Amino acid sequence: MSVPIVRTVAELRATVAEWRREGARVGVVPTMGALHEGHLSLVRAALAKAERVIVTLFVNPRQFNSAADLAAYPRTEEVDAEKLAPLGAHILYTPDAGEIYPDGFATAVTVSGVSEGLCGAFRPGHFDGVATVVAKLFLQTAADLAFFGEKDFQQLHVVRRMARDLDIPIEIAACPTVRESDGLALSSRNVRLTPEERQAAPRLASILFASAARIVDGRPVSAVLAEARAAILEAGYRNAEYLELRAEDDLKPLEVFDRPARLLAAAWLGETRLIDNVPVSSPRSVVGAPKATATTGSPDAQLSPARREMAVATS
Repeated sequence: MSVPIVRTVAELRATVAEWRREGARVGVVPTMGALHEGHLSLVRAALAKAERVIVTLFVNPRQFNSAADLAAYPRTEEVDAEKLAPLGAHILYTPDAGEIYPDGFATAVTVSGVSEGLCGAFRPGHFDGVATVVAKLFLQTAADLAFFGEKDFQQLHVVRRMARDLDIPIEIAACPTVRESDGLALSSRNVRLTPEERQAAPRLASILFASAARIVDGRPVSAVLAEARAAILEAGYRNAEYLELRAEDDLKPLEVFDRPARLLAAAWLGETRLIDNVPVSSPRSVVGAPKATATTGSPDAQLSPARREMAVATS
């Protein structure tokens, strides 16, 4: 069994129109391909709530800040289709750039507020590209529901704000971040990590979970963030672009933990930029933190005693 591949808006809309005549609810999972278990979990969530599910695959040039990064992004359409087939996705929509941005295309969607700071500060124009292509995909698929992972938490807010402001009749479903057994958040960029970098990579999640627990326990936010930033660098990351506590509901910066929040970070490990975030709402919010053990030869064991506490997630 293989998943049908559709490449044009006309064919997609004809198929969706037929589904509508059958009374089916339609879900969409927007992706840039290079599918991993995180993407597949979104597809499963969509299949649980919609009778028909479209997975989109489009490497969007307008959300990349460098030509080299765009060129290096993996293109694995055939493998992606094979991964989707056993799940029961109904269409893999793979338009080319001309289908999304035809000659003369001159429109951009800009979402202010939630797009500012965090990734928006370091990737100028990125969220304009995201908002524009997602708006087009929503309109092309005419889906009732769209499924996004919480790992890209700022993107989730941008998409929600865009759909609300443009009156696009679609429900945005947020799905939990999927992690490796050692805590590393799944990302298509993880394949770029060297073996040594891959060993160090889970420290970011460990530090975030441990820091969230300390904030919940009443430690001053500024002190926790300073210690966590130092721990990230000592763990092997060459640069921590940002590490911030933001409100869960509107992404407002928080200096005091007085409402449900997210601890968000972006850091460079070698030549790979990784992002992650964890909830900060109650002691229950860190129950799922990945456990790390400081043993000889492990990244934790190489940290100083003061930083090792930050690199071991609490349970």
